[in-house]
Amino acid sequence: MFHFFNCAILTFGPHAVYYSATPLSEYDTLGTSVKTAVVYLVTALVKLVCLATFLKVSESDIFDPSQELLKALIGFIDVAGLYFALTQLTHRNISQNHKFQAVGLGWAFADSVLHRLAPLWVGARGLEFTWDYILQGLEANANLMLSLSLAALGSLMWLRKNKPKTLIPIIYACAGFVATMPSITSYLRWGLGWHLPEVVGFQLFTSLIMALVSWQLFSACQKPSA
Repeated sequence: MFHFFNCAILTFGPHAVYYSATPLSEYDTLGTSVKTAVVYLVTALVKLVCLATFLKVSESDIFDPSQELLKALIGFIDVAGLYFALTQLTHRNISQNHKFQAVGLGWAFADSVLHRLAPLWVGARGLEFTWDYILQGLEANANLMLSLSLAALGSLMWLRKNKPKTLIPIIYACAGFVATMPSITSYLRWGLGWHLPEVVGFQLFTSLIMALVSWQLFSACQKPSA
């Protein structure tokens, strides 16, 4: 049980820390995050139906490029869900800066609850120690940074009109890369045979780089054009 609580704090704690340590708590953006979490659940349901309809059931873990390509295309439903959360949800009078953070935070938290809470509750309370759930918590941290990065890039694509034209291809390229991260990690795991610690390390490194790039792009687009 102690191991379960440690892994749960590692998995879900950074979301609470981010909310309380940033101006999001001062501007009371919790409602935006909750509504985004609901949008994520609906999006996940649509993705599940599409995956069950179009993907073949494989009896082995062999990497299938055609199936992974189809899975990547279905994964872009997440982009549509983020678009809806950023542009169609009614938000309080908050700035674009706080809006994308609230949306990204709610998106990442809903993803962690949906995909990691049940495995933690079932597996982390076992008598035998395993690193898998600690790695799962680190993966949730990487996903938090990637969700915030994708929300920031989506905010630049769909909400900011007067962005520098030279940055537009970079913004779209970065957004496409972040959106296809699940397929990239799947290829590393099943196509190249990477072990879970290596995959999680790659996710942490990549998420940190993309967070820095997204921050620089967002800051550059905030500056008044000459």
